[in-house]
Amino acid sequence: MTLDPALLHILACPVCRGGLEIMGEAEGLACARCAVVYPIRDEIPVMLAEEAVAFREWSAGKREAVPLPPKP
Repeated sequence: MTLDPALLHILACPVCRGGLEIMGEAEGLACARCAVVYPIRDEIPVMLAEEAVAFREWSAGKREAVPLPPKP
């Protein structure tokens, strides 16, 4: 899947409103501030905080959500 660069430019992390980067072969959108990845399913970014996967889990191959730490 290819994500339209214009879409990536307007999307933001739903938790911190930070910018996002494409992970891997457009498998997810990463927020460096929150250290999470939002999965892309059926070519649709799932931009829900409860669906975010921690970087460490994503890197280990896990593609399902884990609870986010509380926001300060």
